[in-house]
Amino acid sequence: MTALARPTHGRVIGGVCAGLARRFGTSATTMRVIFLLSCLLPGPQFLIYIALWILLPSEEKSRTAW
Repeated sequence: MTALARPTHGRVIGGVCAGLARRFGTSATTMRVIFLLSCLLPGPQFLIYIALWILLPSEEKSRTAW
C-alpha cells in the first residue's frame, strides 16, 4: 500500500478521492461515486472531505519529507 497523500496529477478538486483510491487500491472514479452517493445520506461527509483536503499532504510535499 502507498502512503496516504493527495496526488499532484489526476485530481479533480482537491485530490482527496484520488488519494484515498490510490491508498485502498481502487479507481478514483469509484471513490468519487462512493463519495457522491454518501452525500445523499445524512452526515458530515462534506466536512470530512474538507478536513482531509486540509490535513492530507500533497504528494510533492510528502516525497520531500522522506
